[in-house]
Amino acid sequence: MNTKGFIFDLDGVIVDTAKYHFLAWQKLAKSIGVDFTETQNEQLKGVSRVKSLEKILNWGQKTISKDEFESLMVSKNDDYLGHINDMDATEILPDVPKILNYLIENKQGVALGSASKNAGPILEKVNLLSKFDVIVDGNSVTKGKPDPEVFLTGAKLLKIEAKNCIVFEDAVAGVKAANAANMISIGIGDKETLHEADYVFSDFTEISIEFIQELINR
Repeated sequence: MNTKGFIFDLDGVIVDTAKYHFLAWQKLAKSIGVDFTETQNEQLKGVSRVKSLEKILNWGQKTISKDEFESLMVSKNDDYLGHINDMDATEILPDVPKILNYLIENKQGVALGSASKNAGPILEKVNLLSKFDVIVDGNSVTKGKPDPEVFLTGAKLLKIEAKNCIVFEDAVAGVKAANAANMISIGIGDKETLHEADYVFSDFTEISIEFIQELINR
């Protein structure tokens, strides 16, 4: 039996926490007098909190002190945590458990590779924590996507070579990171936005068990 490593991003792949990030960033932007749109929010997907705030300040042509920067980051996170506190298993995106269970039954390596520092608590809230052999999140890496560090760390902890790993991602930065790591990249979302991925599906309901088996057999 071939053992492959399947690495999942969290936001927008397993659960739709992207909407909570959007609400929290929008509130922050408004507080400093910057207009913030859903289109701009797309550019923050998979990007670290520091880089995201830098982008928002740039868009609004704002300059703030280091202390204010730190305090805005804390308040954004508190806001976001307030939203995710109420999460439960109903927030899992369609057919994600089906794919995870198939991988587990077939003794494949399953890892999480997310920029989120709240990945563990979120997986716990939606009762998926036990499905993952390895969790690599914003607390365990220093370089954000598109740097491949998060995925390479996942492969290393799974003890599976990078070329035998498959990454599921909803963000351009994440797809770039997977490609840089020399892994198979599977985009979840819009085909045009994620055109650099090896495969793109709008969500997991489009991914057949046959396709997963084909990836395992390679």
